[in-house]
Amino acid sequence: MSNLLAILDAVDTQPMAVKMRERSYELLGDLTGGTVVDVGCGGGRAVAEMAERGARAIGVDIDPEMIAVARQRWPVGEFHVGDACRLPLDTGSVSHYRVDKVLHLIDDPARAVAEARRVLTPGGRAVLIGQDWDTLIIDSDDPKTTRRLVQAKADSLPSPRAARQFRNLLLDAGFTDPIVEVHTFVFTDDTALGVVRRLTDD
Repeated sequence: MSNLLAILDAVDTQPMAVKMRERSYELLGDLTGGTVVDVGCGGGRAVAEMAERGARAIGVDIDPEMIAVARQRWPVGEFHVGDACRLPLDTGSVSHYRVDKVLHLIDDPARAVAEARRVLTPGGRAVLIGQDWDTLIIDSDDPKTTRRLVQAKADSLPSPRAARQFRNLLLDAGFTDPIVEVHTFVFTDDTALGVVRRLTDD
């Protein structure tokens, strides 16, 4: 867990990641006085940032160690151990839902999106963020090997192409007027090494 947390921390402090989080908060709309759940909250940074924007911010993660870290780091947030497909929240209890870097890890992302619909109040808003693992590109002197590694990593994940399905997943769950945005992250420093190492973890 410590290795994953270190990678998440390194990525989360990159200017492009900060910008992406800010964009996700914009898409959620006015958080003041609302209740927002961040699913797969990891170390809890986004929960703290949304609390600073006036929300009752709840973080949910399946990893108890991540939740312990989040509680220690960000006492302003509320954190619970829980599954994205079975959130520890009442029906219609949140006004905003956010999930980042999670749906590719779930066997059936549609269940998680349906769960988002369940916990949201009528008119609530959901923002899904994720990477499509088939579109990871590495500038390498050995493109054949890197292509094989990227494909092998994608094939090892339960739902590596979930991100390209977000619009249809939302529509199928009963959401209306989904907006799709595509953002490209470019790593040019040592942060990329952690990402590349993760390709060979399995």
